[in-house]
Amino acid sequence: MAEQKIRFEDGEAYERYMGVWSRLVGEEFVRWMAPKAGLSWIDVGCGNGAFTELVFGRCAPNSVDGVDPSEEQIAYARVRPATTTARYRVGDAMALPYPVDSFEVAVMPLVIFFVPDPSVGVSEMARVVKPGGLVAAYGWDLLGGGRPYQDLQDEMQSMGIVIPMPPSSGAAGREALEGFWTGAGLDSIETKVFAVERTFADLETYWNIVQGSPSASRIFSAMDPAAFAGLKERMRRRLQTDSDGHIVCRARANAIMGRVPS
Repeated sequence: MAEQKIRFEDGEAYERYMGVWSRLVGEEFVRWMAPKAGLSWIDVGCGNGAFTELVFGRCAPNSVDGVDPSEEQIAYARVRPATTTARYRVGDAMALPYPVDSFEVAVMPLVIFFVPDPSVGVSEMARVVKPGGLVAAYGWDLLGGGRPYQDLQDEMQSMGIVIPMPPSSGAAGREALEGFWTGAGLDSIETKVFAVERTFADLETYWNIVQGSPSASRIFSAMDPAAFAGLKERMRRRLQTDSDGHIVCRARANAIMGRVPS
């Protein structure tokens, strides 16, 4: 399954590859949400705790629970110094292990396209949030060319390389998100588009990071050495550098939030 091919298990590799991107868009996301302090949160698909850490640092929560299907990611999250009071557990976004009305805020950061049935995942978030509480998510615009490392993926595809995609690739489209939130019975729905930039010191730094990603590392290891060298050269020509040799990459995410009816 495509979901298994790109599932993140190594928390440290994820931190290098996607954790920085997560914080960049996450910072914009929590500012937009503007939540009150002292709320109870659930981070659905918390991964290695990158967004959970952001909640503790920016939102002054009363409590945070994190759920993820990967034991390895949860293990990494548990040792983050800033999230030691979080309650992490292995669980399924489509069957959250909590009773009705357990939280005041539910978030799903960069996860909705990994959920086999996103409508069920959103309904589960709405179920565990108290009346008047907030249900929110954001995800890369995968089908609209907004994913991180889009340049690399474009070059790989031009070489005939098949890029694994999540099982619900279109779930983070704005219309799709609005449909899920409306279908879950949420109201006061708002959407927003976030554009972010990440700077890499040079091509070698960029290359070392992408090689550590689960999907790319498997593809690279199966490539002919000449093709692999050719891909790197393509990226050298494609990626723009500034006067100091730095590379700036861009990505775009769609976000949504709504409230459980009171």
